[in-house]
Amino acid sequence: MAAKTEKKERPIRVKKTSIGKRLIKYWPLYLMLVPCIIYYILICYVPMGGIVLAFKDYSFKKGIWGSPWVGFRYFKTFFSSYDCWRLIRNTLSIGFIKCILEFPFAIILALMLNEIRSMKFKRISQTITYLPHFLSTVIIITMIQRVLAPNTGVLNQVIGKLGGDSSTFFLMEAKYFFRLLFSMDLWRNIGWDSIIYLAAISGVDVSLYEAASIDGCSKLKKMWHITLPGIRGTIGLLFIMGVGGLLSSGFEQVWLLRTPGNMSLADTLDTFVVRIGLMGGQFGYATAIGLIQGVVGLVLVVVCNKISKKVTEVGLW
Repeated sequence: MAAKTEKKERPIRVKKTSIGKRLIKYWPLYLMLVPCIIYYILICYVPMGGIVLAFKDYSFKKGIWGSPWVGFRYFKTFFSSYDCWRLIRNTLSIGFIKCILEFPFAIILALMLNEIRSMKFKRISQTITYLPHFLSTVIIITMIQRVLAPNTGVLNQVIGKLGGDSSTFFLMEAKYFFRLLFSMDLWRNIGWDSIIYLAAISGVDVSLYEAASIDGCSKLKKMWHITLPGIRGTIGLLFIMGVGGLLSSGFEQVWLLRTPGNMSLADTLDTFVVRIGLMGGQFGYATAIGLIQGVVGLVLVVVCNKISKKVTEVGLW
């Protein structure tokens, strides 16, 4: 018998091109990338040099590099201060509301919008939910102040018509602060945040829904067994990125909602940094607290990313 000769398959070799040749060939694409690179260098990387203020006794006369080093004095001062744990507790509470409690609502809205079959009604619903995102924080807070004003506010007038006390000053009572913040932030961001989930849902294989319909699955089961697993990667990535801001409560909303009545809950790390840094002139102390926030956020992102990759095989890197 003649021996059968087997042809060995040769691996396909990809010809590597030099960086210079790629730059010449795709120069329009690289040219469009230049403004983005310049933006990140100037806005994100150059200001990082100011981190040294956290370790210096800054003086306007001597400048950043001429000011004397103080080591970790500002960090020790902050963690030994009376306000430290109160500020951290308030910041974590607001961060938990924004990053954890609000997180599922955008997913739920995206699932509901995806089930709407009338395109006209769907567009109207999306526009209504997106619009609040384009309102400035100042306008939204002003609206809340008018609605919740004692005696003259819409809510108090309704309470008065129903026989209740119409003189309640909601913004001056600490027990309403977290509820107002949660309602305002959710109303403003839920529609905008749902855009990414709607885009991810549109990429789910339609044949899976057709097969599920043949098997007699209800819409709820399709959502649970097809849609949610199909966008699991997007949910995981956005959650990891959101956790990084757990120690950053956001400045504008909290600062504008602050009143003497709710100061015990509305005083956070962000407002404290502005108060002692820009208003008090303690730039080194404020930089040290900002550095703590950044380092904690980085650690949270790294830890959550590692846990997510082990549990769901989804991660940022």
